Amino acid sequence: MKVSKSDVLIVVDVQNDFCSGGALAVPDGEKVVPAINRIAEKFDNVVLTQDWHPGNHVSFAANHQNKRPFEMIDLAYGPQVLWPLHCVQGSLGADFHHGLDTDRAGLVLRKGMHHDIDSYSAFYENDHTTPTGLASYLRERALNTLFFVGLAFDFCVRYSAEDAHRAGFEAVVIEEACRGIDLDGSVAATHASFKSLGIPIVGIEAFF
Repeated sequence: MKVSKSDVLIVVDVQNDFCSGGALAVPDGEKVVPAINRIAEKFDNVVLTQDWHPGNHVSFAANHQNKRPFEMIDLAYGPQVLWPLHCVQGSLGADFHHGLDTDRAGLVLRKGMHHDIDSYSAFYENDHTTPTGLASYLRERALNTLFFVGLAFDFCVRYSAEDAHRAGFEAVVIEEACRGIDLDGSVAATHASFKSLGIPIVGIEAFF
């Protein structure tokens, strides 16, 4: 696979809290780092996303009386998983994993900053209408094909790739450079969604 000037690698939420020892660790999350660094060398355009929550965020179980992590609640924009406290603004857990090469990034996009709404996608908050500004950034730079890697495959990578597809970009997922949480079959659901939308999954070897 030849990477062109109109391609961009979008590295989703490779942060300490999503890696081993973190507050919301994705199994083997840190193992994506060497693969992502290797792939990123092929791209002129790299975007990093960063979960960046205030401490009073609505998605934190600790902010709801008698609620535990991974329970579901209904909010104005729909069902919401309650998460452990994670990626709090300015915390060590919110920092990028120390092994991740961030020097190649042309943009660091912080998301989940509004206390009253969660944000899985790099394109929209979870109400599916409030934009992050990423689509405009990509269009202004004429970046059309988006390759997604990072954490977690079945949440933030999934919703970012789906929203990219719906926004008219070509979305491709490099699953070997992702890891999933697999909450109640969410990995299988992600594969089914990608298949229905025609979002391809490619291997690392395609780039070398």
